[in-house]
Formats: sequence, structure tokens, C-alpha cells
Amino acid sequence: MTTWIDKAMPGLVIAPVLVPLAAAALLLLMRESNRRAKAAVDIAACVVNLAVVVALAAWTTRGDAGAVGVYLASNWRAPFGIVLAADRLSAMMLVLAAVLVLAAALFAVPRWHQAGAHFHSLLQLELMGVNGAFLTADLFNLFVFFEVMLAASYGLLLHGSGRARVRAGLRYIAVNLAASSLFLIGVAIVYGTVGTLNYADIARKIADVQHADRGLLHAGAAILGVAFLAKAAIWPLNFWLVPAYRAASPPAATVFAILTKVGLYVVLRLWMLLVSVDPSALVVHGGDALVAGGLATLAFGAVAMLASQNLRALACYAVVSSSGTVLAAVGLGTAPLVGGALYYLAGSTLAVATLFLVAELAERTREVEAAPPDVDVAAPHLPFYVDVPGQGESSAFDDTGDTLLIGQAIPAATAFLGMSFLAVALVIAGLPPLSGFLAKFAMLAVLLDPRALDATSASTSIPVTHWLFVALLVGAGFTAIVAMSRSGARLFWAPEGRATPHLRAIECLPVAAFLVIFAAMAARAGPIVDYTRAAASGVIDPARYIDAVLAASPVASAGDAARVAPAEARR
Repeated sequence: MTTWIDKAMPGLVIAPVLVPLAAAALLLLMRESNRRAKAAVDIAACVVNLAVVVALAAWTTRGDAGAVGVYLASNWRAPFGIVLAADRLSAMMLVLAAVLVLAAALFAVPRWHQAGAHFHSLLQLELMGVNGAFLTADLFNLFVFFEVMLAASYGLLLHGSGRARVRAGLRYIAVNLAASSLFLIGVAIVYGTVGTLNYADIARKIADVQHADRGLLHAGAAILGVAFLAKAAIWPLNFWLVPAYRAASPPAATVFAILTKVGLYVVLRLWMLLVSVDPSALVVHGGDALVAGGLATLAFGAVAMLASQNLRALACYAVVSSSGTVLAAVGLGTAPLVGGALYYLAGSTLAVATLFLVAELAERTREVEAAPPDVDVAAPHLPFYVDVPGQGESSAFDDTGDTLLIGQAIPAATAFLGMSFLAVALVIAGLPPLSGFLAKFAMLAVLLDPRALDATSASTSIPVTHWLFVALLVGAGFTAIVAMSRSGARLFWAPEGRATPHLRAIECLPVAAFLVIFAAMAARAGPIVDYTRAAASGVIDPARYIDAVLAASPVASAGDAARVAPAEARR
């Protein structure tokens, strides 16, 4: 039975691209001085986009094997026309991006959107590029959406100006331009050897490539891999990430948390297409390279977190560590492991975004202390303030003059930031009861299963690679605990008498929403892991995706029907 959502499916697939594009165009037409109206349009567009992608994600769960929504741009059949396709994996990434961009739009309203021009337009263009990269089904349009995403990210990184942002922005632009050049070279080589750029058509034709051309094809695939891995911040290609993300404004850094995951998504999508149709030795060795690169990146991120001295640097290296974890799981290529890694990806991305926001709010105490006496930047509107010691009958000093903590009320702003920081620390470090622990447990259960890679094998020994992955996962959690505890003590415990930061409700709203999401991801871990494992199965065995893209038929127009009817009458 056809429902309304089946009829609306083509529109749902293209809507995540059209909604932010239309919103960005409208915002550019509005005067920059009318900031409140622009913020309202931006937030409304983000809410509409979130509703659309949630409906799309719900639709992709239909049936045991899931559904694949396909949109044929210009009504041309694949591989000749532009194709957008949405399955469980792409829908999950769309929801993740929608949540982050909405949080950034809300957080920027009180102050950050005034730091430069066209912030809301850039945010919508960024969302359009990210959504297009998750939905596109061919390499060339992936390049187009990548460039839209990167062009918007250049503006967001430089938003607010300043020497540090300009210096980091120039490096960020140079690295991404180099990666984009490699991207184009790889696309040209693949097209020259296979004769197509459509994902599904590549999977269908790659087996027919002549043996003499296979070396060139593998070289093109390797060049593409370097471009994608550089964007995914894999060691040693991640030297650009920390300066750029650390210099970006907090709303921009919140959105940037998803950018590295775009590179990981493309690697997962294209790598599994290659593995499913090309079981050559080079592909096998490529999987080993992905595992090695992922483990090296995980180790680098863990050690760097231990050496970090502030929250923003911690958040940046947490991005690196999570990228390495997911890449190593992709290289091993089993559905249960990749499914656990996708659950980890969602939780860690949201946790890093929250940490960027919490870091900015917590650091305002230093702004308060450095402000002139006549500037009321610290007047908090939240209740429950600490009484000044020595005033009134309830003195907080003992006989020796030392300050007592007992009996002092914790300011609501400080308590909120402390609880938010604690939740983020639990997710990043992988401690119970939140999703970080459950995601790592799901991956460890697979890694310690002797038959995880081959269910038909009678071997009871665990591969050395699995043991190394387990050790790095546990070790990264330990270093994260140490680093986060040290930073938390410095921010919330050691600075006795520090002024309370001034927080606004709309700034606290995205942080509070993230905390609710963390709790929901832990409470509903079973269904969510089932979803991510089903998404991983659909990518590892892409036959359904390939068939859906290649079998999609153009919609007959009224003119076509008028031409067909006389022909049938003549028969």
C-alpha cells in the first residue's frame, strides 16, 4: 500500500539540499543590520531541515533490509544524470549534521553572529554542502558538494577575524586546495579507466576493466583515498586540523565536528563498493593500510589529548581520535564492528561539539575577571550565587582564615557547566553509563570474538590486530580520563572565588539538548545499535543500493503520455 511518504519520497531526498540553498539565498537578500530576522530565518530553516531528514531516516528503516530513496535530477536515468540516494547510513549522517547546525545557529544568536558578516548564510551553505555530500551517488557531484562545503567553511573559519584565525585559515585553505586537486586527478583517472563516475555504475563496470588498466585504476583509487583521508584528519595528514578548529569561533567549530566525518563517510561508502566487486590483493592490502592508519591516528590523538592544556585543544584531538577509531573499524570491515563504530561516531561527534560550546562558556570567567570594574559583563541572571565570605553571619571562613567549601551554594551557571562537562567527559572517555562506554563495549565484544572476521573459521585465536585495537581503545579512554579530569579540576575546582560566567538561556539550550541526546542514546542503545549495524550491513553488502540507483526510472511527463497514447491507438 502506497502511503503519503512514499509519494513524497523524491522530494524528501532532494529537500536537504534545496532547503538550505533557498534559505542561504534568502538570507543573502536580507540586510546585514537586520540580524534578528536573519537568525530567525536561519533557525527556522534548520528546524525544517531536521524534520525532513528525520522523516527520511524513518522511511529508510522500512522492511527487513531497509529502503533506498532515489532522486533523479533532470529526470535522467543513472548513470547519465545526477542521482541522489538515501539509505540508512546517509540518513543517519544527515540527522547528525542537522542537529549540529541547529545547535550552532542557536548558540550564535546572543553574540557570535555579530562578529562578522553573512554568518547565517555561510551556515546554510555549509549545511547544503554537507547534505549533498551524504546524498550524492556519483564522484563528480561529490566534488561539487565538497567544494561548496569547503568554501563555506573558509568563511566560517575566518568569521570574527583576528590574527590566529587568519593564520590558521590560510593553512586550512592551502591543505584543502591541495586535497581538492588530488580529488580531481583521482576522479579523472577513474573516469578514464572505468568510463563512469556513478557509484553504482562503477561497481557494475569495475570487474570488466582490462588487466592492463587495473594498475591505473588502483592508482586513481589511491589518489582519491589520500584526498579523502586528508579531509578525514588521518595521521600524518591531520596537521591542519588542530590550529583551524581551535581558532574557529565556537559555533563554527561545532559545525566543523561533522566535516571530518564526511571524509570517513566517503571512504566507507566507496571502499565497501570496491571490496564487494574487486577481491584483488591490492584491495586486501588497502584494508590493512586503513587499519594501520586508523590505529596510528587513534594513538596520536590519545597521546595528544594527554599533552593538551586547554579544552579546545582537547576537543580537537578528540576529533582526531574518533576518526582513527572509525577508520580502523572500516578497514576490518565486519558489519557488527562497523555498526558499533557508527554508534561511536554519532556519540563522539556530538560530545566534541558540546565540548567546544562548554569550553567557550567556561572561559568567560576569565573575560569577567579581566573586564574593567565599570563593565557589568558578569552579572548572571541565573539564581543561587555564592555569598561573599566574611559578610553577614554565615561566614565561610574557619578560625584559621581558610575558606570552607561546606555551606557555600554553587552558582547555577557553574553547576550547569560542570554537569555538562562531566557528561562530555564520560562520552569521550568511554565511561558508563553513557553512549561512549556502550559504543566501545560493542566494538570490544566484536574484536575479542575469534570468529568475528570469518564465521566459518574454526580458529579460536584472536588476531594481533584485534589485540592492538583493543589496547588502543582502552588506552585512549584512560588518557582521555586523565586529560579531562585535569582540565575539569583547573576550570571548576581549583579557581576558588572566580566570577560566575554570564550565560543566556538560548546559549544553554543546545548544550542542554545535547545532554538529553546523550541520555537518550544510552537509554535506547539497543535499537540505535541495531540501526547502525543494519546501516553497516547495507554498506558492506551494497547490492540493494546498487540495484535501487540503477533501477530508478524517470517520471513520465504529461507530454510523454500524450505521445504514447496515439501510438498505442494506431496499434
